[in-house]
Amino acid sequence: MIDMNRNSLALAYLGDAIYELYIRNYLLKQADYKVNELQNMAVKYVSAKAQSTFLDKMINEKFLTEEELTIIKRARNHKSHGSPKNTDIITYKKSTGLEALIGYLKLTNNETRIDEIMKYIVGE
Repeated sequence: MIDMNRNSLALAYLGDAIYELYIRNYLLKQADYKVNELQNMAVKYVSAKAQSTFLDKMINEKFLTEEELTIIKRARNHKSHGSPKNTDIITYKKSTGLEALIGYLKLTNNETRIDEIMKYIVGE
């Protein structure tokens, strides 16, 4: 069992990689795009602003469990030692919360839930 007190930023670090890999796989399966096109399309999913928007939507639609919301809140409230690039602090913290959740689910081998969340995000 994974300790829910694990460093939230470490969970977000892992979650960021899992999230981006999922999006890249998803986009590559859509059509034969050029790399620049793929990068431009990926930003619609992987930017802090996009992740924050997806998180807000999942919260508003009660898509997330109480345990998942606890993980997100813990990461969102974690003190960071720097300022985010290209976004405001609230947007950054929300995106960190989503990434931490994905990281936590990966470490707990909950691939099914990661898939559900990511399909929700890409609209499948």
